[in-house]
Amino acid sequence: MLAYRIKSPQDLKGLTIDEMKTLADELRGLIIEAVSKNGGHLSSNLGVVELTIALHYVFNCPEDKIIWDVGHQSYAHKLLTGRHGLMGTLRKFGGLSGFPNMKESPYDAFGAGHSSTSVSAALGIVEARDKLGEKYNVVAVIGDGALTGGLAFEGMNHAGHLKKNLIVILNDNEMSISPNVGAMSAYLHRVLTGSFYKKVKEETKTRLKGSKLGESVVKIAEKAEGSFKGFILPGGIFEELGFNYLGPIDGHDIQLLITTLQSIMNSDEPVLLHIVTQKGKGYKFSEDDPCVFHGIGPFEIETGTVNGSVNSHETLGDCIPYSEGFGNALMEAAAGDSRIIAITAAMKEGTGLAAFAEKYPDRIYDVGIAEQHATTFAAGLAARGLKPVVTVYSTFIQRAYDQIIHDVCLQNLPVIFAIDRAGIVGEDGPTHQGLFDITFLRNVPNLMFMAPADMPELRRMLRFAISHNGPAAIRYPRAKAFELQSVGLNTELKPGTAELLREGGDVALIGIGNTVLTALKAAEMLKHDGISAAVVNARFIKPLDEKLIVGIAQKTKKIVTIEENVLAGGFGSAILECLNRHGILDVAIIRIGIDDEFVEHGSQRILREKYGLDEQGIYKTTLEFVRGKPAQ
Repeated sequence: MLAYRIKSPQDLKGLTIDEMKTLADELRGLIIEAVSKNGGHLSSNLGVVELTIALHYVFNCPEDKIIWDVGHQSYAHKLLTGRHGLMGTLRKFGGLSGFPNMKESPYDAFGAGHSSTSVSAALGIVEARDKLGEKYNVVAVIGDGALTGGLAFEGMNHAGHLKKNLIVILNDNEMSISPNVGAMSAYLHRVLTGSFYKKVKEETKTRLKGSKLGESVVKIAEKAEGSFKGFILPGGIFEELGFNYLGPIDGHDIQLLITTLQSIMNSDEPVLLHIVTQKGKGYKFSEDDPCVFHGIGPFEIETGTVNGSVNSHETLGDCIPYSEGFGNALMEAAAGDSRIIAITAAMKEGTGLAAFAEKYPDRIYDVGIAEQHATTFAAGLAARGLKPVVTVYSTFIQRAYDQIIHDVCLQNLPVIFAIDRAGIVGEDGPTHQGLFDITFLRNVPNLMFMAPADMPELRRMLRFAISHNGPAAIRYPRAKAFELQSVGLNTELKPGTAELLREGGDVALIGIGNTVLTALKAAEMLKHDGISAAVVNARFIKPLDEKLIVGIAQKTKKIVTIEENVLAGGFGSAILECLNRHGILDVAIIRIGIDDEFVEHGSQRILREKYGLDEQGIYKTTLEFVRGKPAQ
């Protein structure tokens, strides 16, 4: 196989165009095979194979720097940079990351897991290059979906001002995760399909001939015109930002990509090259449904059928994912309350809102990859009496922290944050683990913060948040939901009410959210060692049930807190602060959670075992804590 002969990008230099076309097919096959076994991001990676080959053919990496936005497009890049032998370990614990990782390879010039960062990072590298007197090229590859994020335009605005040699490649496939929305997507579509192109064609040729990019670009444009739109240089937004704009061109034509990149690589001004690709190209099922195959678990290549599903615990009965359960609960609530509005940042399917969008198309807003705008937009809706529900992954709500504080909580507006993928997420790794939201949200005044122990409790919490006259947040995991027979039976849900699920006199296990079931299992294991462990479902991160916590602490004198969050400033810290406020100083406390580190990629099971968050880990920690010696 030709792909196995490519040990580094230098091995591309001697290939013919036909050989590179063969290589593209082989790379797609290797990507499909790896993702079918390990899961991962498929559609976006399949769409940039020819572009990746052309980039590594033209540029001299790792001296030249390629910055991949988000990183959903980096699998072919990994295969061409000496890592094809490791693709079987993709997203596995200790194996290849699913994203660019500076620690993994010198060819990964900048790490990326969140969107819209490439231009800013690339411009910083350009400035460092010039200040250090170095000579190399810098290329940022950004998808059209990422242009819905304001950070991309902040970077482009600064790049246009500095007028440095920076190449930005706009990979236009008309999708991010959910279909793109907004004025920028509509603008790019008009460039591709409208009569606008025809009106500027002749003017474009004249201007190109007089530009610093030279006559060669005009020749390429004339050659390309017959098969697609050719090259245009519209006096539009990119040019106003200070970029020389070229495109759109066919992003699957290797020869054209190579010739174009060679023509612009020595420009002394910022250049934006607009290419058009097909997301999911080369695999029928991903071509037909690129949204489903954007990020997917292991699947059967022949049928496209997904194998298994996401689980974080043993499930009880017929369970559905928390995301889907939340979406169903929101639809039920919306049926009886016309004030409810759903908001998502390009994650409609991922956050379980697809069915809601079908039923209430005029009551859902997909704002694109723009979490900051989503939050302040929701604040505006709430200021006029509506009940906006912002559905967002834990890792992405970090981007809206300022807006949560200033625009929502400072004004005490009734915005609800439904925080999906909270806790250990798994194979997507450190950029996507939802391990910080407890810490950075529980210190914000006016915000009520909850975490359900099971699906019925999530539904109760959503209804309660809607009735609450102030900001509220609910965190829940990436997992199949279950129903605990003991949860929510005897305790009214109101601010600061926990549940004592199991009596015990030797130690108290206080869990929050999905750690409650694990605590119950650990308590049962401790029973066989003669240890009586109480189990508390905290339910509220803020406000805490201080009466129950103080009472159980005084009774047992030993407390173990359990959370899927960093320990610094987390749930366990809140318990410590509570006891300190009440002058309870004679109680020993152990906190189980994530220490001061980022959590790598791996299955949820392996990661929970590593960090002592599975039932065996909680059991061993508690047994040693109570007995004062290590568990056997």
